[in-house]
Amino acid sequence: MVTVKKKSASAPRVDRNAGELTGTVEEIVYQNKLNDYTVLELGTDEGELVTAVGQMPYVGEGERVRLFGEWTRHSEYGEQFSVSVVEKLLPTGAAEILKYLSGRNVRGIGPVTALKIVNRFGDDTFDVIEQHPEWLSDIPGISRKKAAEISEAFREQAGIRELMVFCQNYIGSTSISHIYEKWGSRAVGVIRENPYILCEETDTIGFDRADAIARNLGFPADAPERLAAGINYILRYNASVNGHVCLPIDRLVEAASEELGTDGETVRKTVVEQTAAGRLGSYTVDGTEYVFAREYGEDEDAVARRMIALDASAPEVSADNIDRLIDRAENEFAIRYSKDQRQAIFEAFCRGVLIVTGGPGTGKTTLIRALLRIFGMLGHKCALAAPTGRAAKKMSEATQEEAKTIHRMLEMEKVSDLRPRFNRTEANPLDENVIVIDEASMIDLPLMAALLRAIRIGSRLILIGDAGQLPSVGCGNVLADLISSGAFSTVCLNRIFRQEEGSLIIENAHRIHAGELPKLARDASDFFFLHRPDEEDIPGTVVDLINDRLPRTYTDAIREQIQVITPSRRGKAGTIQLNALLQNCLNPPDRKKKEFRFRDFLFREGDKIMQIKNNYETEWKKDGCDGVGVFNGDIGVIRSIDPANEEMTLDFDGRISVYHREQFEELEHAYAITVHKSQGSEYPVVLMPVYYCGTMLQSRNLLYTAVTRAKKMAILVGRADILEYMVKNNRQEVRYTCLSDRLRRARVFPR
Repeated sequence: MVTVKKKSASAPRVDRNAGELTGTVEEIVYQNKLNDYTVLELGTDEGELVTAVGQMPYVGEGERVRLFGEWTRHSEYGEQFSVSVVEKLLPTGAAEILKYLSGRNVRGIGPVTALKIVNRFGDDTFDVIEQHPEWLSDIPGISRKKAAEISEAFREQAGIRELMVFCQNYIGSTSISHIYEKWGSRAVGVIRENPYILCEETDTIGFDRADAIARNLGFPADAPERLAAGINYILRYNASVNGHVCLPIDRLVEAASEELGTDGETVRKTVVEQTAAGRLGSYTVDGTEYVFAREYGEDEDAVARRMIALDASAPEVSADNIDRLIDRAENEFAIRYSKDQRQAIFEAFCRGVLIVTGGPGTGKTTLIRALLRIFGMLGHKCALAAPTGRAAKKMSEATQEEAKTIHRMLEMEKVSDLRPRFNRTEANPLDENVIVIDEASMIDLPLMAALLRAIRIGSRLILIGDAGQLPSVGCGNVLADLISSGAFSTVCLNRIFRQEEGSLIIENAHRIHAGELPKLARDASDFFFLHRPDEEDIPGTVVDLINDRLPRTYTDAIREQIQVITPSRRGKAGTIQLNALLQNCLNPPDRKKKEFRFRDFLFREGDKIMQIKNNYETEWKKDGCDGVGVFNGDIGVIRSIDPANEEMTLDFDGRISVYHREQFEELEHAYAITVHKSQGSEYPVVLMPVYYCGTMLQSRNLLYTAVTRAKKMAILVGRADILEYMVKNNRQEVRYTCLSDRLRRARVFPR
C-alpha cells in the first residue's frame, strides 16, 4: 500500500527574497474558470504551507509546480506569493503520483481508481498510462475504452505542461490558455515550426513577443516567416491605430524596412510573393499600388460588389404610387414633409441603396418614421440598427420601434478568433427586406462587410448619417467613400426643423459646419463659451462647473447629465488629467467603497468607466437575458469590486458583466472622454475644454462632432483663439482606402 511521508517540522523556511517556489498544490481555494485566476495553498519543498495567487491555468490539487513571481502582502489576507509564471512538474514517487491522480487532474481517474492504479504500478504509473494504457484494463473497473480515454487525457496534460514550460519566459498564463485551446497538444510543434503564427492567428500575442520566441529558436532576421509576419503586423497596426485599410506600397516598404531592420528590396520582394500567394491584397489607383492585409482587401471587395448588387436589384415601385403613399403618411402624422424629405422617400423606393445625410435638427428621425410607415403599408419587413448600443437606444426612443446594434442584429457569436463571427451571413441572411442604419458614419469596414453579407439581394439598404462628423473609430471611411464614389443616390437634408426659439446648439452646429464662428449670445440658454486665456485655469473651471456652479443653478441632478468631452487624452485638459480631478471630486475615497489599483488606474466602486476596445467574448446579463460583447466607447458604472478575487461588476446601461483582472486593461475612467469616443452618443449636457493639443486634433469636424453630442446644453471652456482656429481648420483625417475607386469602376447607372 502507498503511504505519504510527512514533512519534517525542522525543514528550512522559504527564502522570502527569492522569486521562485517549488512544491505541491495542497488545495485549490478558488479558481475562476473564465480567466484562470487561482488562489491555492502550496506545500513547498521547504515544508511551509504558503498562499499563491495569480493566473494559473490547468493547475490542480496534487500537482507539483514551480512558481515564479514575488511576495506581496494583501490588506485583508496577509502574505501571498503573486505568481507571474507557472511551470508544471510531474510528481515523482508513488506517494506524490497518488496525490496528483487523486486530485482528479486526469479525466477518468478519481481517488479510488487512483489508489488501484498506483498500488498496481507504483513509481511506473505515469509510464504505464502514457505508453501502455492497455495494461490499465487488467484492473477491475477499467475497461479498454476507459483505459484509452485515461491515456489520452494524460497526454493532454503533458501537452499543456510542455506548452507552459516552452512559453514561460514570453507568454502569460491567459495567453497560454488561448493557445492551447486553438492548437491543443500540437501547440509546441506549431510554434516551433513558425512562431510568427502566434501574432497572425491569435489576438493575444503581438509581433514583438512572437519575434522574441523566434530569435530564441534561432530564426534569422531575414527569415521569410519573419518578413511576412512583420509586413502583416504593420498593415494591421495601421488599420487599428490610424484607420488605414491599406498602405501605398512605397510607404509600406519604408515602414517595414525600418521595423524589420532589412533593405527595401527584400521587403518589396516579400510583398510581391505574399500577394501572389493570396496572403496579401493589392489594388491600384491612378498608378499607385495599395497593399492590404488579406481580410481587409476581401472586405473592401465584398462591400463594393454587394452594394452595387443591392442597388441594382431592388424591385421598382411606380412614381404615382409613391406620391400617394407619401401623401397618406403626411395625413396620418399631420405633417408636411420638406422637398428633401419627399425626395429621400421617393429614392428609397426607386433604388436598392439610399444614403441620407444631414446635421442635427434636419428631420432625419421624421424621415425614418415616414419610411417605416410607408414600407409597412406595402407589407415590407423593416429592421432598425445602429453601430453602438447608445445609438440604437436613441433610435428606439425616437421611433418607438425596436432598434438593435448591428452586432446584435447579425447575431454575433462568442468567439476567440481575431474577428467576431455572426450567425447571419450569406448562408443565413436577415429576414427583413428593408434595413435602416442610423449613425452610419460610425460603421467601419469589417462591420459594413459583415452587414452586407447578411442582407438578401433584392432588399433595400438605407444609410442615415452626418457626413460632417469624424470617421469611424475602426478602420476605413465607409460613409464618406460611398458618397464620394457617386455610385448611389444621396440626399442631403438641409432644412433645419428642430430649432426652438432662443436655442443655439443646432444653429451653432450648422455654423461650425459651414466654417462660421458660433454665436455667443449673452441671453443664450443652451450654448455658452467661457473664455479662459490661461490654459492652467481650464481644468479648475471644468471641475467648478460640475461640482458647484451648474448644480447651484440647475440642482444636483444635473451632475449625472454632464459628459465632459475633450479633444485629446493628454495635455492640460486631456482625459488623463481631467479624469483624475473629476474622480476625486465626484466619487471621492470612502471607507464604504472598495478600491482596486491596476497599473496607473485606481478603480473605485461608483466610478464612471468606459470600454476602450471591442471585446466580442465578454458575457453580460440584462433583464434575465444573456448576451456577449462589450464595445469600444460603451460607458458604464462600477457597481462592486472584489479585491481578493480581482473582479469588478460593471453596469453598462443595464447590461451587468463581471470583469476579471486581465480585462481591466480594456477600461478607463469616463468622467472625461475623447471626442472620438463620444461618436454615436448623445448627452443632455456636454462640457468641452478648448485648448492647444496639436493641429491634428483641432479641426472643424472634431468641434462639430463634440457640439452635436449635446442635447440640452453645450458649454465650451478655454481659449477663444483656439476655438476660432478649429472652426477655420477644415483639415480632414486622411485614411488610405480604395473603396470609392472600386465603386466608381463597378458603378451601375440609375435605371
